[in-house]
Amino acid sequence: MLRNVERLRLALPDRGVEIALLDFGGDGPPLLAHHANGFCAGLWAPVAERLRERFHVVAMDARGHGDSSHPSEPGAFEWHHFAEDLAAVAAHLVEQAGRPLAVGLGHSFGGTSTMAAAALRPDLFERIVCVDPVVFPPEVPDAARLAHGKSLVDRASKRRREWPDRAAALEHFRPRSLFAGWPDRSLALYVDEGMRRRPDGSLELKCAPEVEAAVFASGRGFGLFERAAGLATPALLLWARHGNFPRPLYTRLVAEMAAARVEDVDAGHLVPMEKPEIVIDAVEAFAAGPQASTA
Repeated sequence: MLRNVERLRLALPDRGVEIALLDFGGDGPPLLAHHANGFCAGLWAPVAERLRERFHVVAMDARGHGDSSHPSEPGAFEWHHFAEDLAAVAAHLVEQAGRPLAVGLGHSFGGTSTMAAAALRPDLFERIVCVDPVVFPPEVPDAARLAHGKSLVDRASKRRREWPDRAAALEHFRPRSLFAGWPDRSLALYVDEGMRRRPDGSLELKCAPEVEAAVFASGRGFGLFERAAGLATPALLLWARHGNFPRPLYTRLVAEMAAARVEDVDAGHLVPMEKPEIVIDAVEAFAAGPQASTA
């Protein structure tokens, strides 16, 4: 399914993980993409294959996802780890390219991680684009955040993890509401890249249900407002009109940042898989435009 892609592994010994990378190629400045919880780098293909006409596109599998290593120690999936992993990968790409990343691109919790990584290491990013990032109001206590995310944790924990073959997996996912807006290729990428083949030919999810649930559960303690406050990196937040987060919350967040704005898009939360052209157009326009201004 993936064409002209190099599969790489980047060891991060100081972080205790190896991160799997998909290098989509391209002769332009570097762009690093980070996926949503429960997904994988391969799902960026419809976006990456277009953006590599302008950028050198690399997508990463988060720890516990895709082909990256799956740490087992307690707290391994707290959200600060994802931001720190992303910053370490970005530093590696910057060293290779001899220049900062032109764009850090993240979806959902990958967008949250991208913002946090840019706050940690603003020298690594010229711009960031966060597609419907996960944002919690700063005044909401952990107990309320836990209650809000409990249904996500419960659903993830009960997610089916194995299928006898590829056809059975596709047949299972196609009628599900989560995948209703996905083109056939996005769904095929989820099966082909998000699952591993066992010796007997059956398939299992690369991101185990308990890992996806752990990520959802640990997100409630992640203070994005505190981390993003004063962030000077130009940032574009794409707010999905049919997604999961209130528009005023994004407005509040960008007001804490020095050079950020929100752009509304007519899509659900899973924008890159449902309508990849929206992400492509937004990245190209933002990268070509003037310094972002708060709005």
